[in-house]
This record gives sequence, structure tokens and C-alpha cells, in this order.
Amino acid sequence: MSFVPFLQSAGSASTTGGFLSSAVLMVLLIVIFYFFLIRPQNKKQKETEKMLAALKKGDKIVTIGGIHGVISSLKEKTVIVKVDDNVKLEFSRSAISGAENESAVSEKSAKDKKSSDNATSAPAETSEEKK
Repeated sequence: MSFVPFLQSAGSASTTGGFLSSAVLMVLLIVIFYFFLIRPQNKKQKETEKMLAALKKGDKIVTIGGIHGVISSLKEKTVIVKVDDNVKLEFSRSAISGAENESAVSEKSAKDKKSSDNATSAPAETSEEKK
């Protein structure tokens, strides 16, 4: 009969070890979810809010529905987009998926032009110059 208390204490030790490993596993899963799902979503949401706050007249935009246009005027919660010569549509700011302002377009084209100029202006080495 002296073995009964020993068996009970051994059983409780394995239960504590199982609980500890389960707790560590749960914490590990929460950390993985945070870094792979929650954090990137929060970063994307902040970037979108920043983009929507920085909208101005003349920016080229794309709506969630795929309509491309230029902002003709801004209101508090809506944006009026010029789609064609005499066609203007009013969208909610949240319906804008992307924006490209004129300065970003001109900077991008200037960078592209510089890189293409550098590539074409660099003389090609001949086999005689390598010797």
C-alpha cells in the first residue's frame, strides 16, 4: 500500500508537464499569428489611411472596382473623380485602392530616364581593352 501515494504524485507531475508544454505551444502560436497575420495587416491599414489622407486634386487614382481617373475635387468623406472629358463620378474615400500623384510619376520617369541614359552612355568594353 505504500505505492499508492507514489503513483498519485507521479501522475500529477506528468499533468503539470503536459500543461506547461501546452501553454508554451499556445504562446508560440499567438506569436506566430501576430507576426504573420496581425502585424502585416495593421501596417497595410496604416499605409492605406496615410495614402487616403494625402490625396489631393490632380492625383491619379484607381478604385476598388478598377475605375481609373483623376481627382477633380475633394470633400470630407468623398472624392469626385474625373473619368473622361465630361464624366465625373463621386466615390467614397474608402473605395480608393491606390493613388499615384503627379510628382511621384515625374520622379519615377526621371529615375527611369537616368537609368536608361546610364545604360546607353556607358561604353562597352571590347576584348582588346581587357588585355
